[in-house]
Amino acid sequence: MLDWSDILLRLGAATLACGAIGLNRNLHGKPIGLRTLGLVGLATASVMIFIEPWPNAPGAHPDAASRVIQGILTGIGFLGAGVIIHAAQSKKVHGLTSAAGVWLAACIGIVCGTAQWALAGMTLAFAFAVLVLGGPIERAFHGMIDEDDDDAPPKPPVS
Repeated sequence: MLDWSDILLRLGAATLACGAIGLNRNLHGKPIGLRTLGLVGLATASVMIFIEPWPNAPGAHPDAASRVIQGILTGIGFLGAGVIIHAAQSKKVHGLTSAAGVWLAACIGIVCGTAQWALAGMTLAFAFAVLVLGGPIERAFHGMIDEDDDDAPPKPPVS
């Protein structure tokens, strides 16, 4: 059985790490924020903490954790789908990064719930590298491609 300080650490780490991802999305004007992703991390960590004592219990199924993780990651897709918006007039899809952030928050919550601190820290570091650097890198590559592509059809006027 886990002691209260370990439970508090696991829940707090999941809530803070996932909330930080949500804060990043919110600061970029995206349709998801600190509260949503913080709750996703908290919920998934709490479920993982709940099932931890049970694998060794008499009659417990050895694949219980695997089944719970599968259920979480399948179900969380529905929450992520709720932030995806298709703009018919421009044929663009918005919210995919936020939807991926929901799924990532669930994964980080699972990792924190199982006290895999190094994995949680590295995952969070890579996530912020992608979120902070990904946009500028994409824009730089688009700029290089657009400059070199003389055969490209003219771009439609922006309205």
